[in-house]
Amino acid sequence: MNAPTLPQSLKQRALYEEVAELLREKIFNHQLAAGAWIDELKIAAEYGISRTPLREALKVLATEGLVTMKVRRGAYVTEVNDQDLSDVFHLMALLEADAARTVAQSATDQQLKELETLHQQLEKSTKDQKDHIRFFTLNEAFHTKLLEVANNRWAGQMVADLRKVMKLNRAESLTKPGRIAESLAEHAVLMAALKKRDAAAAHAAMQAHINSGLEAAG
Repeated sequence: MNAPTLPQSLKQRALYEEVAELLREKIFNHQLAAGAWIDELKIAAEYGISRTPLREALKVLATEGLVTMKVRRGAYVTEVNDQDLSDVFHLMALLEADAARTVAQSATDQQLKELETLHQQLEKSTKDQKDHIRFFTLNEAFHTKLLEVANNRWAGQMVADLRKVMKLNRAESLTKPGRIAESLAEHAVLMAALKKRDAAAAHAAMQAHINSGLEAAG
C-alpha cells in the first residue's frame, strides 16, 4: 500500500504567509506608509496571486497590529500615535524587565556568554555611525535572546508582537543624534548587572532602557 501523499500546504510555507512577510517588510521599510490604504487589486496583480491569499495575509498582519481593517473601506497600514507608543513601551518595560530579572537569577554561564557576544557585536556595529539598520538588527537579536533565556514563551510571543508595532516608528528614533550611543551604554549597564547576577539591578536597567527608547521615539 502506497504511503499517503502530504498535501502541498504541509510541504511548504503557505502562500498567504509568504505574502504576509512581503507586506510586513514593505511596512517596516515604509514602502507602505502609516495610514496608507492597501490597494488589494494592485498588490494581487504585482505578486501574481488571487485576492484570497492576500486577504488571509492581511488578517495575519491585522492580528499583529500592523494593519487596521475598516468596514467597507478595506485595509490600512496602522498609524501609531503617542498614546499607542506609550502603551506599547509600558507593556514592553514590564515584560522585558521581568525577563531580565529572571535571566540574572537563572541563566547558565553559557547563556550569559551568548548574550555577552551579542552585546560585543552591538559595540562593534557602532563604529559605522550610519549603519542604523545593523545596530537595530543586533539590538533586536539581543532582546530576543534574553527573552529566550528567560524561558517564558508567552512573554516572548507578546513582546515579538509589540516590537512589530514599535517598528512602525522605531527606525526613526535610532537616527536621532546620540541615541545609538545612549542605547549601547544602557545595554552595558544591563549586561554588567546580568553578569553579576544582580536581579534587582538587571530589572531596573531594562526598565530604564525601555523608557529611554520611548523618549527617543517621541
